[in-house]
Amino acid sequence: MRKKLALALTGVATLFALTACGGGNAAAPSAAASLDPANPTVVTVGASPIPHAQILEFIDEKLAKDAGIDLVIKEIDDYQTPNISLADKTLDANFFQTAAYLADQEKTKGYKFDNGAGVHVEPLTAFSKKFSDVASVTEGATVVLNNDPVNQLRGLRVLETAGLLNGLVDGDSALSIQDDVAKNPKKLKFQEVNSEQVPKFYQEDPTIGIAIVNGNYIVQAKLNTEEIIAQESGVNNPNANFLTWREGESTPAIAKLDELLRSDEVREFIKTTWTDGSVIPAF
Repeated sequence: MRKKLALALTGVATLFALTACGGGNAAAPSAAASLDPANPTVVTVGASPIPHAQILEFIDEKLAKDAGIDLVIKEIDDYQTPNISLADKTLDANFFQTAAYLADQEKTKGYKFDNGAGVHVEPLTAFSKKFSDVASVTEGATVVLNNDPVNQLRGLRVLETAGLLNGLVDGDSALSIQDDVAKNPKKLKFQEVNSEQVPKFYQEDPTIGIAIVNGNYIVQAKLNTEEIIAQESGVNNPNANFLTWREGESTPAIAKLDELLRSDEVREFIKTTWTDGSVIPAF
């Protein structure tokens, strides 16, 4: 039976709210180890509601029972709580982040986690109500984007690939390039907010010219895909999301779940559920 629980947000400020990770890409123990469908092993996983929890729900409904797993899915809306809860053993695993984000979290927070291979990519996307395409973007336009350093640079690179910025290097931020005419020739003005707030600012603030939105929030906020002017490519994208668990504490059940996340059934589910390209398989 599917279980979906809400995990309350902690009081920790979401300064680095985004979807990413980095950490040891360590294989879990053999999924062939004994798992008994008649006596399934409970695995409690924290996940962003869209698309992560939806993917886990598909596995819970279609695949987990025969694999000997009983999934407990805890939906978490922010990007700090899942790693906090994994570290304090409230969760057995989490599914929400990418390699760069996990690397930053491990460096700044001291976490020691392992992770599986990439499951899906949520491409960062540039939306605009004011401009029909990149060529029509005017000098001094306001861009709202993620305030966490890892995903912010990733968002800036979307603009660079589209031709609006030049010569970005690792460590660049919206603040550091705003007055750098060589890197920001159109003198774009940047507004930084938590990732989950970007769609709200975009929808409600008429001064916003461009919004760089995380893929999972495109669906959640029901954004108009006809307003897309640029999008991160999914080809060889290093920002795939994956399953994460505590270092050295993987189990046969976690190994099997990691295997199921990259199964043919899940690939097909992703492709047929998010036909707009907001979520794409990474395997």
